[in-house]
Amino acid sequence: MSKISLKYYIIIVAGIFIASCSSNNNSGKIVVAKVGEKTLYESDLFGIITTEMGKKDSSILANDYIEKWVKQELLIQKANDNLTTAQKNVTRELNEYRNSLIIYKYKNELIKQRMDTTVTETQIEDFYNSNLNTFKLNKNIVKAIFIKIPSDVANPSLLKTLIADTSNEGLNELKEYCLQYAKGFDIFMDNWVNFETVKNNIPQEIDDVEHFLSRNNQIELNDSNYYYLVKIQDYKLKNDLAPLNFVENNIKKLILNKRKIEFLKEVENNIYTEGIRQNKFRIYNNIIDEEQE
Repeated sequence: MSKISLKYYIIIVAGIFIASCSSNNNSGKIVVAKVGEKTLYESDLFGIITTEMGKKDSSILANDYIEKWVKQELLIQKANDNLTTAQKNVTRELNEYRNSLIIYKYKNELIKQRMDTTVTETQIEDFYNSNLNTFKLNKNIVKAIFIKIPSDVANPSLLKTLIADTSNEGLNELKEYCLQYAKGFDIFMDNWVNFETVKNNIPQEIDDVEHFLSRNNQIELNDSNYYYLVKIQDYKLKNDLAPLNFVENNIKKLILNKRKIEFLKEVENNIYTEGIRQNKFRIYNNIIDEEQE
């Protein structure tokens, strides 16, 4: 069957399927595609197409599914025709995959049920202090306030006054002002962010970031449409030691991952010990002994 005739065949079949869905007459086994001895029935499509879909969406989805099914079955048949019996015997691979999947699911259940996932601040701090060389920054980070406001409504003197007050009350007042007038703003006072996030939002090229940050704690810029104001509260440069609160989440993941490895190793050892105690297995050393002789 040519590509063109296959395409029209699929469309016709999809149309039959959609019509049958709308009439709710699905009692019989209606064939929608066939490759060799393999058959795709209308009922096989029920899981991917629902009555809530429009005819156009249903048709597109049905066409796509049927075409993929046909291509897969043709590929399977081609593989079966060209592989040897030994090559087609995948029993061992299937058993290994099944065993791996069962073990994976069992371990995950044990982790959810038994492993302690609590990580305290003290544990995070201890890990951080014991691995300081690990936490070198690979980028420049800042604590900052960024404001972008249309030039025709901007009040620079008021904004500078508002941005200078970093108390909770002051930041709330600034936020209220920005929500009313600003085109865009961000207040990064509690969290460190990549300086590129700020840099990409201001109309100025910065070649020497270290020099720029060391000499500018407040940046005031204009373009044809907007007034920009940036306050740099604090900064750390690339290759500096990362602040603890910047890497805290990563440290927690590292601690939990290490704990997980140790937990699973203990599980395996306990199961092995239990097997010895209950005489659940026996190791025969005949082959090893013969090789040593």
